[in-house]
Amino acid sequence: MNKKRQIAFQGMPGAYSEQACRERFPGESFIPCKTFEDVFSMVEEGQVDWGMVPVENSMAGGISDSYDLLAAHHLYIVGEYYLKVSHCLLGLKEATIEDIQTVASHPQALAQCRAFIRKRGWNRNSVYDTAGAAQDLMMRQDIHEAAIASELCAELYGLKVLMRGIQENTMNTTRFLVISREKLLTDSRLPHKTSLFFEVRNIPAALYKCLGGFATNGVNLTRLESRPIPGKHWSYHFHLDFQGHPEEPHCKLALEELGFFTSNLTILGCYPENPDTAVPATSGK
Repeated sequence: MNKKRQIAFQGMPGAYSEQACRERFPGESFIPCKTFEDVFSMVEEGQVDWGMVPVENSMAGGISDSYDLLAAHHLYIVGEYYLKVSHCLLGLKEATIEDIQTVASHPQALAQCRAFIRKRGWNRNSVYDTAGAAQDLMMRQDIHEAAIASELCAELYGLKVLMRGIQENTMNTTRFLVISREKLLTDSRLPHKTSLFFEVRNIPAALYKCLGGFATNGVNLTRLESRPIPGKHWSYHFHLDFQGHPEEPHCKLALEELGFFTSNLTILGCYPENPDTAVPATSGK
């Protein structure tokens, strides 16, 4: 019997990060962590096989903690997963929507369900996370309270789904990255995405020159995020994702040109674009 792989995520059991783990790696073992730092440390120290961390949301934008930790730790990105976020209204088993007077959740979840809540005139209670709201509801046992969380939380905390999909934007999606101690070895002929970070040299129009090689070589950029460099005032490095494999000729030329204008360039990972093929079954240093 194959041993279950362990995947760490940030949050309480039932968090959307765990839902992403379950969908991406069905049948594996999932380890909750208090902080993003804990996820990275557990992967780096070999306590788990991989980590699953959110890096951006289609409504809220980039998640700065994840990007900062990618730069600080010696880990590789070996996959990505897009989770469509569907907020559910959860109540006690005997509750109905007519019983509800107060709803609790993370501030972003409450904001994303604002119209639904306002229409019913409910009070709102902001808490530290969606799964925590579900757990608190289970412990308080107040029929007049509800939580906005994942459907997984209803299963884990013995609650009832009073209504599904209550968010205003049905396209709300979070992108997750799979991190590992070892990089992924893949077939360069398949569609890939590459993630890297770099620090520009102190020369005029440096960022423009850094990006020029991607344009002239026809490499499509899918994300560019700037983050402050710890210990360097008013200095930034950039996280960049592009479609392609570093060994493809046009990507190799773009990276060579990028190297001329950077003082620090690190490839964080190259992985298949299709999430279904991104499991790091074969890896190496």
